[in-house]
Amino acid sequence: MTWFKVDDTAHAHPKLLKAGNAALGLWVRAGAYAAQHLTEGVIPGVVAQLYGTAPQARKLVASGLWHAHGHDCTRCKQPPAGDYVMHDFLTYNPTRARVEDDRAQAAERQQRARERAAEQRNQERNPLDSSANRPRIDDDPRPENREPSANQIEFPEDIAGQGDPSQRDAVDPSRSPRPDPARPAVPPTEVQQASYGSTPVVPPNLRPLRDALTAAGVVVEWSLAEADWFRLEAIVKRTAVPALVDHAREQWRRARSRPRSVRYFLPGWTALPPVPMGAPTSPGADVIPLDAARPGRVQRAADLFRTAALDDPQESAQ
Repeated sequence: MTWFKVDDTAHAHPKLLKAGNAALGLWVRAGAYAAQHLTEGVIPGVVAQLYGTAPQARKLVASGLWHAHGHDCTRCKQPPAGDYVMHDFLTYNPTRARVEDDRAQAAERQQRARERAAEQRNQERNPLDSSANRPRIDDDPRPENREPSANQIEFPEDIAGQGDPSQRDAVDPSRSPRPDPARPAVPPTEVQQASYGSTPVVPPNLRPLRDALTAAGVVVEWSLAEADWFRLEAIVKRTAVPALVDHAREQWRRARSRPRSVRYFLPGWTALPPVPMGAPTSPGADVIPLDAARPGRVQRAADLFRTAALDDPQESAQ
């Protein structure tokens, strides 16, 4: 953005007083136009007609604020025919070349600032001294980064402790693992013997539930965490397998998308009431059937008269 500069004493300058306020308005608007378009003070005739009137332009020329084509002022350039030039415009305002050079320098400074900011953001995201960006010395083939052969001592396996299995091999652990409050104090034998690794191995006491669900068409994955295995075993002990299968089949039917893991049924199974051993678990088994529909009043009256007739010997004889 460029500026059209007006001296703070312009309000009392003889030329401005001679031109008058109306012509002074044209002078200010035309000066702003020249500064914006870098005309170096030249005012096209069409712009003067657009912002003011012909008498106002003549007053500016008569007061010496403007020059028309053919003027004799040695400090101001000669405008084309029909145009005007502002007197001493370049004395108070920069040239076109100066403005363009300043703009180019400002753009270059902004570009450098953006590059520095981008480089700083990259350094904050990927620090240069992080272990991920540091090359490994043992991968560097340069001789100065190689360990001398005198320092490369070969240790026998028995000295390094590799002759016998370590305690991490779980053959002879040195101490018991830390107790977990979420697990029972004494886990069941079947669950203890089960594998909880990446390969889903269902404990023996939970295989009837798995087989029953598969037979019912509820095929899901059985990859569970250790805590979920204990939770599922407690559910099976508390609720019979048929009840769990019926509940899972109903959830399977109502689900918007097919459940992929048996973990989907754990919340619903947990909320089921306990089922005693030997109790019926099929749908409707715990529903008491109602008696047959009772006869209406007309039917009861007819039955009453029929009973009375059978009890009366005369009615029976007739």
